[in-house]
Amino acid sequence: MDFTDILNNTETYLKNCVAADAEIIDSDSEALKTALVGLEDRSLLALRVPQKWGGADIDAQTFYEYQELTARYSGALGFLQTQHHSATAMLANSDNELLQSICLPAIALGELRLGVGFSHLRRSGNPAVTATAAQNGYLLSGKVPWVTGFGLFQKFIVAALLPDDRAVFGLLPFENIASASSQISCSEIMPLIAMSSTNTVTVTLTNWWLDESQIISFQPKDWIVTNDTKNILNFVPATFGCIRAGLDIIQAAGETKKASFIVSAYEKLAHKLDRLKQNFPQSQHSSKAEQLALRAQAIDLAVRCGHAAVAVSSGAANSQKHPAGRVYREALVYTVSGQTKDVMAATLDRIVGCVS
Repeated sequence: MDFTDILNNTETYLKNCVAADAEIIDSDSEALKTALVGLEDRSLLALRVPQKWGGADIDAQTFYEYQELTARYSGALGFLQTQHHSATAMLANSDNELLQSICLPAIALGELRLGVGFSHLRRSGNPAVTATAAQNGYLLSGKVPWVTGFGLFQKFIVAALLPDDRAVFGLLPFENIASASSQISCSEIMPLIAMSSTNTVTVTLTNWWLDESQIISFQPKDWIVTNDTKNILNFVPATFGCIRAGLDIIQAAGETKKASFIVSAYEKLAHKLDRLKQNFPQSQHSSKAEQLALRAQAIDLAVRCGHAAVAVSSGAANSQKHPAGRVYREALVYTVSGQTKDVMAATLDRIVGCVS
């Protein structure tokens, strides 16, 4: 299957099997799991697995388009698959070939899904999770504040800080496990304003032994800061998907209500999206400031399109079953996804600039 076929199959599946249930998928984890398994059954959760392990190993541009598609039809599904693909890519880049040989074919066969738990590395102060050297591995203790996919992923990648200020990344079971001396304890599902079905929890580790066979890599303490700088635009394709979801609602309202001002608003907002998408490829090679500006513009447009979707839907938008409210809430999620101080500053600059 070539990459065009992958995108065509993805869109066909999303249109036929996901779009009509997007509101249910947003709040019901079982419905989300069904949608996720649908991607898995079509080999669409192995897109970043190398071909030698049975995956598609698609190029970056195709993956961006895939992210935009999934986010357009279901923000919850889009966000969840992003977590899994991030973990898969990290494993694919590991030097632990034995772990790769076990896990990557399992992902390709639809037998394993992975989450991530290392956003706490962005936090200053005392480390959230620490690692202490033990025989043939490390003992991990602390709280992983955000891990998405409880009950949906079987394992997750955790990061723990070593005394020498390096971080060790390893694969852990994503379930509640307790013994006399060690424990993995997952909290109750966090109540979120959007994508609550993704089952985000806090994971507490107590002297949990990370065997060296499960180690993915060692990285400098500031690895995530460097990674964030390189990946400023990573959430932009999904944000484009959210924008497109808002535009879909506006366009449908214009056709139903036969209102020229709605059609005009749709055309102007769609034109703004087109311009952003035209600028996206070259922005990947532009300065940090330019990348931050483009991401802020995408966030701003997603919120505007979500708000416009609410406006054209009138009072019906206040229903929990209406797509306009869901898309507006999803725009808020993309506002803070992978947020750094630089992204926050760029977002505020965009908001303030539009006000003045």
